[in-house]
Amino acid sequence: MPSAKNNKAVSSAQGRSKSGSLISLTLKPAPGESGPDLFRRLVRQLHEQAATPLHLLVFGNVRAGAATIEALKKISGHADWSLTWVEGADCDGGPIAGIQVHAFTGSVERIEFNGRVAGSVFTEGCARQCLVGGLVPADRTLSRPDQTRHALEDLQAILARAGFQLADAVRTWFFLDNILSWYDDFNRVRTQMYSGVNFRSGSHPASTGVGAKNPAGGALTVAAWAMQPLNSSVRAKEIASPLQCPAPAYGSSFSRAMELTSASGRRLFISGTASIAPGGETLWLADARRQVAQTMQVVEAILHSRGFGLPDLTRATAYFKHGTEARAFTEWQVARNLQLQSVALVQCDLCRDDLLFELEADAWSSTL
Repeated sequence: MPSAKNNKAVSSAQGRSKSGSLISLTLKPAPGESGPDLFRRLVRQLHEQAATPLHLLVFGNVRAGAATIEALKKISGHADWSLTWVEGADCDGGPIAGIQVHAFTGSVERIEFNGRVAGSVFTEGCARQCLVGGLVPADRTLSRPDQTRHALEDLQAILARAGFQLADAVRTWFFLDNILSWYDDFNRVRTQMYSGVNFRSGSHPASTGVGAKNPAGGALTVAAWAMQPLNSSVRAKEIASPLQCPAPAYGSSFSRAMELTSASGRRLFISGTASIAPGGETLWLADARRQVAQTMQVVEAILHSRGFGLPDLTRATAYFKHGTEARAFTEWQVARNLQLQSVALVQCDLCRDDLLFELEADAWSSTL
């Protein structure tokens, strides 16, 4: 795997087929590299791979968001893709922690909503898929639960405009401002909204829910991935965590992991995972090193249960309550002679006050 000290974009081409290849990119700022220069590097990387961006997830200072997005438009000549910008501080203190991009080398259809591109549709491996991002409630004067409800209704509307349903969702991301003050309310609304949905996979989507502000000042910002099979070889199914109970057992409506199988291979989405015992309680209070080790043990167990390993990761985000605790993850890698360059290290609030670390991940295998 590439060296953790190498700041070049890490990319992985997945699902090569006649219609195109899905590519995941993780870019981290080099020492002294400005936001505009980082985006210039992104544009060059996309051009080199002849790839069209589907969705950009940027972790950085929200105060720099508007200016940096304008710079991106000038650098690229346009910005007709969905972009989710969240307050995710660089654990080394820089203004941007990293950029994670999904892109496609084939045909892409843009979906507009409220005057902007909110989603992108592509077909890969006999599966029609849609990535939605940057979704913030339009009325920020509403209560946080009502903003959540409106955001999920907007997600349904965007998916419908693309020919999908909420039932097709396989992966979601929720970035909540001041998460600890209203996470229970968020879960209640999400559960209510999901209660009438017959998900195609038979289970709730895989998901991440962490604390982060957004430039628009909404209670939350949302991104999602939906999939529709074009033949019987394509399916999505829930993957249980061998070392943890199902999240609904303690009131959270998401699956620990979701696997998409298509003609070109298997994609595994691992939800935000933390140091939580099989019974649902937090393990290793106030001990970042042990929380990292416990979390990674759980992540590896999910990977191994489906024939994946850490080298199969195509994208991951490591969330730290305190930026200084990122060294615990670095030490964990060093002890195992690993250098997981596809992982962005981000400081965000987590859904429990006693959690210090959380990791979400995607993996890909061409083996069916």
